[in-house]
Amino acid sequence: MLDISETPGSSFSQLVLALFLSMPNAYLLKTEPSTYSFADLQKEGTTVWDGVSNPVAVKNLRGMNPGDKLVIYHTGDEKSVIGTATVVSVDPSDAKNPRVTIKAGKALAKNHTLAELKANSKFKESPLVQQSRLSVVPLTDVQFAFLTGRD
Repeated sequence: MLDISETPGSSFSQLVLALFLSMPNAYLLKTEPSTYSFADLQKEGTTVWDGVSNPVAVKNLRGMNPGDKLVIYHTGDEKSVIGTATVVSVDPSDAKNPRVTIKAGKALAKNHTLAELKANSKFKESPLVQQSRLSVVPLTDVQFAFLTGRD
């Protein structure tokens, strides 16, 4: 029988913490397509996602880890989720401007517009809706699955 009442710092507790920390997170990254589009990312293959100035968005960038899942959102006239990407590496040495290298994924079969997301109960509490100016938005697993058509 497994005793789950082990003390903090025990091997079981360390294993649970390690498993939790190794689970990929998901984020939405906003970009103006006339400046840098998802097509540009696909063409280059990888890019450094930096230059974010909002303190909350910077905190979200610093919280990223290699393997984290991303969706790319076009702002401006499009206002829709376009494609996927993955975090390759994170250089947090500059606390005010962490450099996150991302790798292009695939274009989405269905682009979800901001209006559609605002009307969807899965996004009711999301910073995407609550803090519309935020350029790096954490996503729940349910939200990521919906955006990528895996729900």
